[in-house]
Amino acid sequence: MKNSKDEEAANDVVPVDNLLFDLDEQTIASLSQKFEAGTYTIEQVTKLYLDRILAIDRDGPNLNSVIEINPEALEIAKKLDAELAAGKKRGPLHGIPVLIKDNIDTADKMQTTAGSLAMMGNIASKDAFLVQKLRAAGAVILGKTNLSEWANFRSTQSSSGWSSRGRQTKNPYILDHSPCGSSAGSGVAVSANLCAVAVGTETDGSIVCPASVNGIVGIKPTVGLVSRSGIIPISATQDTAGPMARTVTDAAILLGGMIGIDENDAVTLESKGKQQIDYTKFLDKNGLVGKRIGIERKLQGTNPVINAVFTDSVNLLKSLGATVVEIDYLGRISELGDAEYTVLQYEFKDGLNRYLATANANVKSLKEVIDFNLLNRSKAMPYFNQEILDSSQLKGPLNEQEYKKALTKSFDGSKAILDSVIEGNSLDAICGITMGPACSIDVIYGDKWGYSLTMPAAASGYPHITVPGGVVYDLPIGFSFFGLPYTEGNLIGMGYAFEQATMKRVKPNFKKAFLS
Repeated sequence: MKNSKDEEAANDVVPVDNLLFDLDEQTIASLSQKFEAGTYTIEQVTKLYLDRILAIDRDGPNLNSVIEINPEALEIAKKLDAELAAGKKRGPLHGIPVLIKDNIDTADKMQTTAGSLAMMGNIASKDAFLVQKLRAAGAVILGKTNLSEWANFRSTQSSSGWSSRGRQTKNPYILDHSPCGSSAGSGVAVSANLCAVAVGTETDGSIVCPASVNGIVGIKPTVGLVSRSGIIPISATQDTAGPMARTVTDAAILLGGMIGIDENDAVTLESKGKQQIDYTKFLDKNGLVGKRIGIERKLQGTNPVINAVFTDSVNLLKSLGATVVEIDYLGRISELGDAEYTVLQYEFKDGLNRYLATANANVKSLKEVIDFNLLNRSKAMPYFNQEILDSSQLKGPLNEQEYKKALTKSFDGSKAILDSVIEGNSLDAICGITMGPACSIDVIYGDKWGYSLTMPAAASGYPHITVPGGVVYDLPIGFSFFGLPYTEGNLIGMGYAFEQATMKRVKPNFKKAFLS
């Protein structure tokens, strides 16, 4: 029996030897410098990350963030080494190891399953558009990341980061706590240094929440900036992919490598003339000087520790040259939640049926997914059910009045509220605590979240960046900036200024449990 509290504390974390890593906290720029100097080859770096995944994701703390490793990763790295040796560098992402969320098609030897056992065997015949862009930019796709099954659109009592294929992803700061979702694996993998950067997707909170609770940077772009073709959908109105990284600089670089107008995703046509080739030009330590930033007049919650982080952050904005303006908008946005949910149900059924109709999956419709889960309940639904799949299946086509009214209320309504507040107060952005600290993992009763600032930018399709804002109870929380469509550059500048002034990113130490 242990008698020493010091012994207990020492046993509460993973041994340090298991955490040492040659590429700890490396950035895109530092890796590129190593390639060019000959310190490491791309193949060597790729192998180091793959070994790291085996050491602490599959073993050690067993984070369970990577659902599948790309068997061709080292071969890809060798080819990129040869190009570099021949004097060809494709750009800043040349040779950079990237992980991709498992709802994004890759036309290789990996599956695309959205974490669902019903989708096992689905090998895409074509890369998602954003994957085509990343391959062309020279990125090395290391593998696929685990996620909340069906991007967290399966059950009203789901546990974020749990999927029937990949099981439960763990928060690297405290292993019995939630990684949030649905881009749980991407957030955890970046935080734990299993890759340089990763790609997530969001409908409402699925990039910025896991970024926030895993102590990293996440950008949810304007809907239309990044193509959705080749991504298993929830909502044509709200879905987008986006970058997840340890620094604002790396997130900006990855964003630039993902964007582009895609004939197969008509909404990307709206970004013509509005997107940037290089988002790093907005990185400015003085990016908050002269900016007008809105904050909700009412506190987001009652926790004094979290509210102190918010107060300190707001005071910092002022010290960095921003003008802070109190506004009232969150209550009105929250009233649109039921309409948003209705929109998502209708669009999920429509979009998923379209995706499955041409996919190489054994299930060809939402109804067949539901039936598969019922026939395989012990493996597919051992903890929580599929109420959201069931309710979505009951919805009709997109010409129904219920859908049209909900879309007007949620999408148009949220945009009208934000536009009036931002334009009426001449704001450059709105800010706040992205999410409260991670809740405990609970596969029986589901997640229990407090503070959240995901819905306003999600329902409207507007851009949102979260950066590390502090640590409470040994768990990270993020600080958010969001604004009008296609203002990613300005938001990146503000996020960078905040990041550089605070440097709140703290590496995880894989504590086993919150209470010990």
